[in-house]
Amino acid sequence: MTVLLTRRIPSAALSKLQAAHDVEIYDGPSPISEDELKRRIVGKQALICLLTEKISAEVIATSDLRIIANIAVGYENIDVAAARARGIVVTNTPDVLTEAVAEFTWALILAAVRRLTEGERLLRRGAWQGWTLDFMLGSGLQGKQLGIVGTGRIGRAVAAKAPAFGMRVAFAKRGQPSSPQSEKVAVPLSMDELLVSSDVISLHVPGGQATRHMIDKKSLARMKRSAILVNTSRGSVVDEEALAWALRERLIAAAALDVYEREPAVHPPLLEMENVILAPHLGSATHETRRAMASLAVENVLAVLSGQPPKTPVS
Repeated sequence: MTVLLTRRIPSAALSKLQAAHDVEIYDGPSPISEDELKRRIVGKQALICLLTEKISAEVIATSDLRIIANIAVGYENIDVAAARARGIVVTNTPDVLTEAVAEFTWALILAAVRRLTEGERLLRRGAWQGWTLDFMLGSGLQGKQLGIVGTGRIGRAVAAKAPAFGMRVAFAKRGQPSSPQSEKVAVPLSMDELLVSSDVISLHVPGGQATRHMIDKKSLARMKRSAILVNTSRGSVVDEEALAWALRERLIAAAALDVYEREPAVHPPLLEMENVILAPHLGSATHETRRAMASLAVENVLAVLSGQPPKTPVS
């Protein structure tokens, strides 16, 4: 059988796939276009793709695929309903990136509260005049509240690290009953209660229409003026125009973003602000994690093409 890869993957995973099936790799300089994808997908039984590729109903309709394996936890880039209608299995790569994203979330939190990137920029442009008692003061975390929005694997992993910094944890119920598993690591609060009481708010929800612009002007206006917003989930969760407004008006102290509404584009005013940290979608960017993500996608493909159930089907 033949497998199409929209990007080259780590050699260990690729070799395992090539040992079992014919593999075609798109090696273009930019993400594969929809027209190119439709052309290349003809006659392929499996597709391994990234979150940056849109696998639309039109693309799916032209294929003979048995599986679409997304190298990501999210899968809003795939028309899952269209795939299911044609009997195509869709898989993702949960679990293997949990710790990497949780660690990176804490890197953003620490950098934001201690103004690390702002200080580095100042130093690099030669503006540092030496140590003084009141120079570039940040905030400590001891005794502060970390508000977690989204208590899936990553949200829980971020919460589990909070005691090391002396923080208490709350999570947003978002209108749903709290679970015993969540209550072991955090106090359940309504979304509004979490917004008004948290010193750091970290977002860990899936993308899609249900969470689009969950953080908007109204939400930002409810937060503490000393609060920091961190987003390592999906760019669509935050209204970037509203965030720029809140930062400019000092309604919140700072923000740290790893994802954006229109990636790779960033809302221009955010690029000019000192009180926002901007990272280029690095949450899962470790050698170990990216290898594990690719390997899991390959395992899903090998299972389905051999007539076995996939390891991590999209539910």
